[in-house]
Amino acid sequence: MKNIIKRAILLSCGWLCVVLGVVGIFLPLLPTTPFLLLASACFMRGSPRLSRWLHQHPHFGPILQNWHEHGAVSRIVKRRANITMVISFILSIYLVPLLWHKAMLITMATLLLVWFNRLPVVDNSGLSEASTNNR
Repeated sequence: MKNIIKRAILLSCGWLCVVLGVVGIFLPLLPTTPFLLLASACFMRGSPRLSRWLHQHPHFGPILQNWHEHGAVSRIVKRRANITMVISFILSIYLVPLLWHKAMLITMATLLLVWFNRLPVVDNSGLSEASTNNR
């Protein structure tokens, strides 16, 4: 009974993440890749069949493959994510009234952007440009 509940929760979370990832394709403030990675993790533990489907999907599969094989993202994913993060944080910084909230958001944005932009980029051939560099 415990395994059935665990599997149902994993599958529900996985499908929710897939839906949010698809919505993120069309809404610039909702990131696609993190939701797909989370969906992949849920499906790997909850349903090997759904995990295979997600990894073989023509649009989602390459993103997941780049991450799982190289720990890298493509140039277009990196560019879109940077634009989305910057716009999101600028909007958040503009909307929050307290100065210390603004400072906290600026710090978080800086750390996130530095971390994210240090990730290797995978070119079209699937080879990581930063594969010779230490991460």
